[in-house]
Amino acid sequence: MSEQDTTHFGYRQVPKDEKAGRVADVFHSVAAKYDLMNDLMSGGVHRLWKRYTIEMSGVRRGQRILDLAGGTGDLAGKFSELVGPEGEVVLADINASMLSVGRQRLTDRGLVGNIEFAQVNAEELPFPDNHFDCITIAFGLRNVTDKDKALASMLRVLKPGGRLLVLEFSKPRAPGLGPVYDAYSFSVLPTLGAMITGDRDSYRYLAESIRMHPDQESLKAMMEAAGFERVDYYNLTGGIVALHRGFKF
Repeated sequence: MSEQDTTHFGYRQVPKDEKAGRVADVFHSVAAKYDLMNDLMSGGVHRLWKRYTIEMSGVRRGQRILDLAGGTGDLAGKFSELVGPEGEVVLADINASMLSVGRQRLTDRGLVGNIEFAQVNAEELPFPDNHFDCITIAFGLRNVTDKDKALASMLRVLKPGGRLLVLEFSKPRAPGLGPVYDAYSFSVLPTLGAMITGDRDSYRYLAESIRMHPDQESLKAMMEAAGFERVDYYNLTGGIVALHRGFKF
């Protein structure tokens, strides 16, 4: 099998047509405890990263928002409040288990009037051209098999003047942070995963998938190659996470 037929799943090479299923198995396994693990892994800081993303989105009343890889609905819930009853939010995820958890959480909060749910593949978005005012994808792009194809699909469905926000784990930039972060990722995270979810391997995959994701400048270049303009990024928590922003004009 040639390199063109394979892609990375963590540090392993797997057939391209198998990666989506393997990633799906990871999230089926962790969906029920996803929010708890996020709080434990980040010390709650993931909520600040998401709040910053919302602030940078520029979302206003009446707009139409796509929250890709929306998981348990953290961003979609806030966007629902921002766009109001005349707006629309689509919480989309490729994983049925995560989508089910997100739907239940938002329904329990009474956020039902302006939110739709869609199980979609980011590489082939089933929406019309020039449809959304803003697209967000938080901690999901690294799990996509063909990131270039996904970025092109996002550009197609984004309205002229709209923006894409990619919140994702990235490469630490603060001096001395890298070795500490590596030790935490490969020792503490899998242990937490085993204790809380009974699944060590999924959190080992998480640590590996972060290392295989493009760094800040590489992702910026990929977004520009896809056709996004005025692309910039903001390092958060020393570069452990970065928020990339690009516009369609």
